[in-house]
Amino acid sequence: MREKFTQTLLQDILINRQNLSLAYILGTQDIKQRYKRSSLGAMWLTINMSVMIGAMGLVFGRIFNTPLHDFFPYLAAGIILWGFISTVLSEGCMTFIDSEAMIKQLPLPYFTFILRLLWRNLLILSHNIVILPFILWAVGRNFHIEALLVVPGLIILLINLMWMALILATLCARYRDMPQIIQSIIQVTFYLTPVMWMRQTLTGDAGKLMIESNPLYHLIDIVRAPLLGELPSSLSYTVTTLMAAIGWMVAIQFYRQYKHKIAYWV
Repeated sequence: MREKFTQTLLQDILINRQNLSLAYILGTQDIKQRYKRSSLGAMWLTINMSVMIGAMGLVFGRIFNTPLHDFFPYLAAGIILWGFISTVLSEGCMTFIDSEAMIKQLPLPYFTFILRLLWRNLLILSHNIVILPFILWAVGRNFHIEALLVVPGLIILLINLMWMALILATLCARYRDMPQIIQSIIQVTFYLTPVMWMRQTLTGDAGKLMIESNPLYHLIDIVRAPLLGELPSSLSYTVTTLMAAIGWMVAIQFYRQYKHKIAYWV
């Protein structure tokens, strides 16, 4: 009986190969709906991000006394990736709650809504990442062969975000105070993660330990480093791969236990 239930659970996740088109349609429709009456549409995403990166780059570059040749691309890549990760996590809390009508009316696997969330934010990421080539050009830098490592890095990042969003969506459907708690944790973690400050800013064993014990740093590093023409550290690959393996084992058990209660919680 348990084996049959586990098989059904895995099918609930794997069956979304057939529902990718639905997740694609729903995620794309979310973006279109958000900018339905806007003249520039989703280009506002890129404009807003460009203004924020420009302002933060000029201010914090001077505060940290870091050459803009190095700091601007580092900040841009970091802010864009952080925006992607933090948005997936914060919106992940509300995924099942916001999908209440569809959950109660249509017999869709719940993981479809996780894929919808990821596709929607991948579209936003694709709009924002076009800022980086212009910043690299402005400071006289180019992409290098290491940029090809963005592909495996992004895949590992997505695999991790999937299990995180699945757990958060289930947990927050049960406890409605959790989204505010998660949002507060994300805000605090932003200042503890090398996003708007460079890793070299912290020196000594304590600073190194604080950075290397931060899982979000490693998730950003496996994508940001190749974009900047650098190789991600082997530690980052090890940490993120272990996170994916352990996280999915926990997520599957967690989802198996609470899957049939989600419709009642939302």
